[in-house]
Amino acid sequence: MTVPTSIMWFRQDLRVKDNPALNAACDMGKIVPVFIYDDTAPNGRDLGGASKWWLHHALASLDTRLQNHLQIFKGDPREILPALMKQYDAKAIFWNRCYEPWQINRDKEIKQHIVEAGYEAYSTNGSLLWEPMKVLKKDGTPYRVFTPYYRKGCLNLAPPRYPKAPPARITYSSDVDNSDDGLDALNLLPTIPWDSTIASMWKPGEEGAADNLSEFIQHAARSYKEGRDIPSLNGTSRLSPYLHFGEISPNQVWYAVKDKFGDSEDKSIDTYLSELGWREFSYYLLYHFPTLPNKNFNEKFDKFPWREDTKALKAWQTGKTGIPIVDAGMRELWQTGYMHNRVRMIVGSFLVKNLLLSWHEGERWFWDTLLDADLASNSASWQWVAGSGADAAPYFRIFNPILQGEKFDKKGLYVRKYCPELKDLPDKYIHKPWEAPSVIAKDANVELGKNYPKPIVDLKASRQRALDAFQQIKE
Repeated sequence: MTVPTSIMWFRQDLRVKDNPALNAACDMGKIVPVFIYDDTAPNGRDLGGASKWWLHHALASLDTRLQNHLQIFKGDPREILPALMKQYDAKAIFWNRCYEPWQINRDKEIKQHIVEAGYEAYSTNGSLLWEPMKVLKKDGTPYRVFTPYYRKGCLNLAPPRYPKAPPARITYSSDVDNSDDGLDALNLLPTIPWDSTIASMWKPGEEGAADNLSEFIQHAARSYKEGRDIPSLNGTSRLSPYLHFGEISPNQVWYAVKDKFGDSEDKSIDTYLSELGWREFSYYLLYHFPTLPNKNFNEKFDKFPWREDTKALKAWQTGKTGIPIVDAGMRELWQTGYMHNRVRMIVGSFLVKNLLLSWHEGERWFWDTLLDADLASNSASWQWVAGSGADAAPYFRIFNPILQGEKFDKKGLYVRKYCPELKDLPDKYIHKPWEAPSVIAKDANVELGKNYPKPIVDLKASRQRALDAFQQIKE
């Protein structure tokens, strides 16, 4: 009896454990594991530089896990996959679903063509706790507010599936590699070595994800509710890039926390699980409102008088705004490919409210520079900060970066790390160096306008300007 062969198409599920599509493919028989770098992504949605770096190393890790059987291609999956099905005389193809609108449309087309050609095609859920089409209000419409979505919707459904063990055995169809020139042919790594700091801080791949999760559960989970707001602490799980590329599933994270702490009443545990819920909500919004990355969720903001100021935008991007907590965050992003979540809110508020620059500018910059750049989370979070999104922060809620710094970085440890030119300032002035008396500034070797910028905007006046702009679209 001939053992059937199937194609296992890896996408944003670069792992062997808890991979429903991989398990199903292995249950059928032999597999041909494939990854395709899709170069037909819509304009502006090709991976950014930081994400490409991560993807390269994640694929290298996965290939090792698959005993060097991963076949890597670049091109249009609509052309590559049917050719592979024919070449290997495959009976079926398996994949885990993606939820970006352009990928949904592409996958429907691929599935239709493959089935019409006489093959079998199976898609499964490998990246969400609750799929968006299954969480609806009683009237059948999608939720628009997070808390009822999560508390009334998700938590009242059947619990997320328990993580699957890796396949007991993986049998590969052939040792013949028909891929292009392998991983290096994708040209994902930078041509200049800007990635040295990033490489020293991160370990892409399934093992790195497991290490981060274990570290978080052991040392930070119990204090997450408060610790997540302190950027100088390692108080978060730092799993977002691993979740995006699927080196760990949300089910693995959910049950690792649940199995460790049970149905704990601990507010930190509940808060962390609800953050996984916020990730789900972002995908939910993208699925039900596919224009989320491009259009204001709240149409009132179509009339908002955004400014255009390339000089201010550049200062924000490079961490030279003269506002220490903002600059520290933008420099952390550039140096590490990551930014603490509390600081993401601060720098986002500063861009759209104090500088009055469109949230699209922030979303584009994060897309290129974040290791965890994710269309759903990026779009939903930027619209939330801007006030134009679902369940958004009211536009008049404008973060004061000085107060935020003094509250969450009291000793200035975070600012001193990423803005070392300010490191000798006393705590009192670390978040507002322009208020330091000249003798103190001189002793700290701080010269505003020379070795650290003067603020590019007056915080009080720019806050009022934002409120006035908001008033225009209310009328």
